[in-house]
Amino acid sequence: MPYRRLPNTDLARLRALRIAYEKGKELPPFKLAFSQATYQKVLSNLHLFEKTVQESRQAFYKQVEKSKEYARMLKKVKLYMSHFIQVTNMAIARGDLSAADRDYFGFGRDQSRVPSFGTEAEVIKWGEKIIEGETLRINKGLTPVTNPTMAVVKVRYENFIESYKFQKILQKNLQRSQTKLIEQRKLVDTIITSVWNEVEESYKDLPDEIRRSQTKVYGLVYFFRKSELPHLPK
Repeated sequence: MPYRRLPNTDLARLRALRIAYEKGKELPPFKLAFSQATYQKVLSNLHLFEKTVQESRQAFYKQVEKSKEYARMLKKVKLYMSHFIQVTNMAIARGDLSAADRDYFGFGRDQSRVPSFGTEAEVIKWGEKIIEGETLRINKGLTPVTNPTMAVVKVRYENFIESYKFQKILQKNLQRSQTKLIEQRKLVDTIITSVWNEVEESYKDLPDEIRRSQTKVYGLVYFFRKSELPHLPK
């Protein structure tokens, strides 16, 4: 016997709800194969589910779109911060700056290695240290680091921070929309199950082929098991 398969994607769920909605509009209650109480649930949730699915997709595509821009800004700020530290270290090696200048940036005086910028948290931490340290050096009248200057590094850093905060907002929006969608899926699945159960109940006394033919009009989906598929001649 073929078995019934409930929708397992949002598009399939929407299709099932729309078919039930259209049948409810098309037929009078006494001809409809499912109850008016269930039809009211379809009416109440179809457009809400459509809106939630659309909002979740928009939130997802918005984050994907902005993630590319964010990745570019993250890569750029890492590059400028790394170059700033490398230039500082080269100036110290030449004797143009003192090893004590590293104190302003939170480095050890013998530390000539560029810190790890592997995570966003590390970029934020070292970005703040570098900006604060160079600002303090300049205010004390010490020779500024150039190529890149702190002004340029600061612009890159502030652009990154702005993009970082916006990315976090987009992530929260996506998470919120997905949580809402998951909750509505459960309700929609219950409604579709009710529709399909009632439709099958309405046609339960018909022969199998006719019953399946009638229920398919209401969007019910049946699948044959592999062993039940007709065998074609070799």
